[in-house]
Amino acid sequence: MKKFYKRLGAMLDLSRNAVMTVPMLKKYMSLLKKMGYNSVMLYTEDTYEVEGEPFFGYMRGRYSIAEMKELDAYAASIGMEIIPCIQTLAHLKTAFRWGTIPVDAGQTMLADNERVYELIDRMFKTLSACFASRYIHIGMDEAWDLGRGRHLDKHGYEPPLTILKRHLARVKEIAEKYGYTCLVWSDMFFRSWTNNAYYCKACRVPQEAVDSVAEGIIPMYWDYYHEKEQDYADMFYNHEQLAKEVWFAGTAWSTKSFVPNHVRTLATMEPAMRACRQRRVKNIFITMWGDFGAETSRFAQLATLLYLAEYLRGNEDLDSIRAKCKRILGVDYDDMVAMGDLDQGFAQRDAIVNPAKYMLYSDYFNDFLDCTVAPDKAAHFAACAERLHAAKKRSRRYGYLFDSAAKLADVLAIKYDLGLRTRRAYEAGDKATLRQLAEYDYKEVERRLRLFHAAFQKQWFTENKPCGFDIQDLRLGGCIQRVISCRARILDYVNGKIDSIGELDEPLLSWPNAEADGLARCLCLHEELVSANVFGH
Repeated sequence: MKKFYKRLGAMLDLSRNAVMTVPMLKKYMSLLKKMGYNSVMLYTEDTYEVEGEPFFGYMRGRYSIAEMKELDAYAASIGMEIIPCIQTLAHLKTAFRWGTIPVDAGQTMLADNERVYELIDRMFKTLSACFASRYIHIGMDEAWDLGRGRHLDKHGYEPPLTILKRHLARVKEIAEKYGYTCLVWSDMFFRSWTNNAYYCKACRVPQEAVDSVAEGIIPMYWDYYHEKEQDYADMFYNHEQLAKEVWFAGTAWSTKSFVPNHVRTLATMEPAMRACRQRRVKNIFITMWGDFGAETSRFAQLATLLYLAEYLRGNEDLDSIRAKCKRILGVDYDDMVAMGDLDQGFAQRDAIVNPAKYMLYSDYFNDFLDCTVAPDKAAHFAACAERLHAAKKRSRRYGYLFDSAAKLADVLAIKYDLGLRTRRAYEAGDKATLRQLAEYDYKEVERRLRLFHAAFQKQWFTENKPCGFDIQDLRLGGCIQRVISCRARILDYVNGKIDSIGELDEPLLSWPNAEADGLARCLCLHEELVSANVFGH
């Protein structure tokens, strides 16, 4: 198929702790170029240096001005364009902790405040000196708290769209001072009249929404969820009423677990790519979000990115894509895709599930997640581990990725149902089984957790700056300590030192918001996975 697009790009989320090192980001761009990509967006909320703002990105592994210039020079040398992708309204909570930025509420900056516009000016000034591209993505998505906090106290109530329009005009004025054309995530132009839903069928867009998009602003339609081409076509039609030029952002699913969800990506992105072909969309990006701690390696998604690039160009021959993957990436396509099997087989194809994450963190005594345990699924993880260990031996280049995924599967092969087995033995008064679990299973899980931690640490430090791994240390370290603690209490119980294990005296209830099968879940926030008790205030 003749190339119809101007840009095919990948958006790398560098804001959720995992900031790629400069050498690894260069390597990644070179691989993208070989796969047919010609652009990269670097999504940095506060992980880049801003001249005159010492606390912006402080201790977050931010890119220095020198590093950004080095990256841009390398990109230019291989024919790639780097487009900065930042935030100028919401998604800046990590930057608020130092008290140097006026806050409206939640994660949203205080619009109509001069200190905010001083900061934004400094953002543009710094980035314009680092990157040659005169396009900049200024975010502005999901500003849920706009006008509901200090802005409301100071100015009284205004519709969020009214505030957004005024703020966008001011930001655009600053951007133009540095020769920038601005892109924005488009959802806030829809939410005010779609009951906060964003997506809707083809319709006539209200004039007030059309008027809120300033001349020269490019809305970027993002959609990661639909499985029908018509749904994407409808939203393209709606967006074309907002502006003459519309860019599209799909996704390679990577936000929910330690491994990418290739199945979910294809279920949603094949119809998206068909819609882009049909409408001859000129600028298409594949996002790789890292919400909840960026556990998924971007390199683990290369096979998926290759597939999407080929599919967009009309190549739907999987054997051809497999051959290209081996030639360009030096890895077996099916091996790389198999990493995602850890989360597959627990629900229907279109469900988003992540048992490989939530059952890693599920507690043995405060085991409310054990209501999701499916019969015989521990064997699924054992089978995954066997395949991934074999894949590691076949791949010198990406062996560390297969090693990390395999060792996670090793943990889950025992831990997945260990809490439930513990509970059932306790309820039956079976102290012999409890002793056996404590002496073997709990010891073995501790050993395997330590091996996984070491493998995951190697993966992280191979690809990323060190900042952010402290969170993984705290999470996995807590996981290891909890095995030790629970094992000791089980032994105290079976040896008669304590009369009961209080948590296990409380009955296990069914999850109120169960998936259709009553088993599968998608749970992401660590503090909501490990305990029903309070972490904070």
